[in-house]
Amino acid sequence: MKYFKKIEPIKYEGSKSTNPFSFKYYNPNEIILGKPMKEHLKFSMAYWHTLTGSGIDPFGSATVERSWDDNAENEIDKAKVRVKVAFELMEKLGIEYFCFHDRDIAPEQDTLEETNRVLDEIVDIIEGEMKRTGIKLLWGTANLFGNKRFVNGASTSPNADIFAFAAAQTKKAMEITKRLGGSGYVFWGGREGYETLLNTDMKFELDNFARFLHMAVDYAKEIEFNGQFYIEPKPKEPTKHQYDFDSATVISFLRQYGLDKSFKLNIETNHATLAGHTMNHELRLAAINDMLGSVDANQGDLLLGWDTDQFPTDIYGGVLAMYEIIRAGGFTTGGLNFDAKVRRPSFKEEDLLIAHIAGMDTYAAGLRIAARLWEDKVLEDNLDHRYRSFNDGIGKKIVSNEVGFKQLEEYVLAKKELNPNEPGKQELLEAILNQYIIG
Repeated sequence: MKYFKKIEPIKYEGSKSTNPFSFKYYNPNEIILGKPMKEHLKFSMAYWHTLTGSGIDPFGSATVERSWDDNAENEIDKAKVRVKVAFELMEKLGIEYFCFHDRDIAPEQDTLEETNRVLDEIVDIIEGEMKRTGIKLLWGTANLFGNKRFVNGASTSPNADIFAFAAAQTKKAMEITKRLGGSGYVFWGGREGYETLLNTDMKFELDNFARFLHMAVDYAKEIEFNGQFYIEPKPKEPTKHQYDFDSATVISFLRQYGLDKSFKLNIETNHATLAGHTMNHELRLAAINDMLGSVDANQGDLLLGWDTDQFPTDIYGGVLAMYEIIRAGGFTTGGLNFDAKVRRPSFKEEDLLIAHIAGMDTYAAGLRIAARLWEDKVLEDNLDHRYRSFNDGIGKKIVSNEVGFKQLEEYVLAKKELNPNEPGKQELLEAILNQYIIG
């Protein structure tokens, strides 16, 4: 059965096209900086929002209309149908990767044993669709936050049985990720944090979080899973104080517990802004620490204080994000995963395609502009000029660790006046950036 029969495969028609079911900027085989656009971007569909999102919000019930869900007899049949829908949608859009949580693809049953049996049944179907289409798994993960058992966290729960259950669930999720050839595996600590220190042993919980991750690293070696492990930073919501607050916090945690060689970061735009950062800040921080792994491509609403997970349509943000990715050498195991959902009033099935088209075009346009900035060295030449005082003289000695406080004091006392500061030229650079964006 075909679920999007009225919609043809989405093609590139250029920026002048008025066809909503066409790409205006995403031309997958267009060569940018020596390789096809699609290899720079590595777009991925997020199974959860796309296939299981219902339009529920804290103030209202489901709104989306999904004919395939309405026709299914039970939750397991619904899960089987959703696999077919997912791969047809990706084929229509030309998306070559997808990501999932274990509970997205198969409903939880009364026991872990039965849950795993159903999960294997659905994975059989996914494997068949992957072989049929050539679509790949970017990364998998386990939902360790949805079920009420995780009310106090998973690996940071004060209940040892819950820690054990989380480990067993993660074990299975890692196994199916390996089976499906996943490039990576993500740990998102949705409830790994606390509400109040009045009832929390923070050090013990952090130690347990690290123990859990070390167990995962050990098990990956045991089953010969060679995919990249990621941690996804998020500052708040659902837990008030998340242990994975932002890139800096996660990097510090990984280094403290000797996990930094085993993990990189999966960075989300909406999480960056909730942490009070820009996305390019989070990407740059990860990159300079050799921990930039993958990206959840979405955006938030700066007027709202929660994770709205909107499809990315901000060209400015797309340019700056792609510039950081280019600057870091591009993706290796990661990609751009649309961890995004259609707005609640966008309840028609066709809205799923339109939303993905908008997001793909945003990052494609961002890539084109960022590539021109990179080739023209507009920003890099300015950096070289601004920090040029460290290329020779006393600056070179500082960088080479040839001087200390005493020698620097002697240097300053011997000078009649200090060399003038270099101007930052922020307004000029922002104006130039606008020129590149506007064209």
